[in-house]
Amino acid sequence: MGDPYLLAASLLTGGQMLTPPPPALPLKGTDTLLALNVPQSNAFEPLVTQKIIPTVEITSPEFSQQRFSSQTDTPPITPILAAAATEILPSIEALLKPKPANLLPSSGTQLFYQRLAALKAGKIYTRIPADSFQSTWVKARTKPTYEQWKSLLAKEAKAVAEGQGSNRLAVLVGDSISLWFPTERLPAGSLWLNQGISGDTSRGISKRLSVFSQTRPDAIYVLAGINDLRQGATDEAILNNLRQIVRRLRQNHKSSSVILQSILPTRLDAIPNSRIRNLNQQLADLAQREGAGYLDTHSRFSDIDGNLRLDLTTDGLHLNRRGYEVWQLALQQADSWVAVNRPTRAYSYLRR
Repeated sequence: MGDPYLLAASLLTGGQMLTPPPPALPLKGTDTLLALNVPQSNAFEPLVTQKIIPTVEITSPEFSQQRFSSQTDTPPITPILAAAATEILPSIEALLKPKPANLLPSSGTQLFYQRLAALKAGKIYTRIPADSFQSTWVKARTKPTYEQWKSLLAKEAKAVAEGQGSNRLAVLVGDSISLWFPTERLPAGSLWLNQGISGDTSRGISKRLSVFSQTRPDAIYVLAGINDLRQGATDEAILNNLRQIVRRLRQNHKSSSVILQSILPTRLDAIPNSRIRNLNQQLADLAQREGAGYLDTHSRFSDIDGNLRLDLTTDGLHLNRRGYEVWQLALQQADSWVAVNRPTRAYSYLRR
């Protein structure tokens, strides 16, 4: 299919959506230690070198030139020229006037109805402009239930499964942090399926993995646990749930790289960041034992005291645009590695 933004024709004809191949990458598949060089910038400078260990342009108006026959060096200002200048000024003012920002969904309710409208139009939610279908969601007030969210995600997954063709696919699985990942910041070179639901726990996620079982992803990125901690779950319960998630995903998607992502730090007094760090260490060990990948993003988001950096969050828990830029870089590196190692399907252990 020529237009990668539409699924409708694909669903009717069984054709494929064509997306450009991933950019050439310097990384090569290897069974030895592989280091990722992170760009040195204030926004993304890592605390420690990250490594992958295999186990997983206003143009100004122009007036025609003319020779002046008068004895003066100053050209005459004719009524025509004066009139032309008068007409130009408003245009310049219009160009300099700030343009209003695009209206984007600002609540889960608005996001739900935007995604539903995209699905009905036969489009992939992660490939549409972020301000699409405003008339359908801007005044939305009816909050969707958890079951309605699950139904929507199942329909999106079915559409992608039937229209994926030979395109690479990556899946985000998680809670609100994954749900609100800006679509324009998803790494290029793949189709993306977002399976995040606000407020979900590791237990809830483990019960809805089958809705995208017919898809053929290269990579599945799992981020869960923070809502469990907020609700009083024990570390053991969280680890057991995530173990079951990894095992089920590996069973249903034998050719996919399953990658556990570290739980992010917070600024919530009720959840000690020392506990999150300890839990992440156990998640890393769990991933290695289960043949999955582990992506450490925690250290990118931590300040000197181990708390979630103030410049990356909206409320001490959720991420702002800058926060998603930081996460984008980590995800870009991981997805590039998965693309390069696609033939071998090797698993890696991603840590700083």
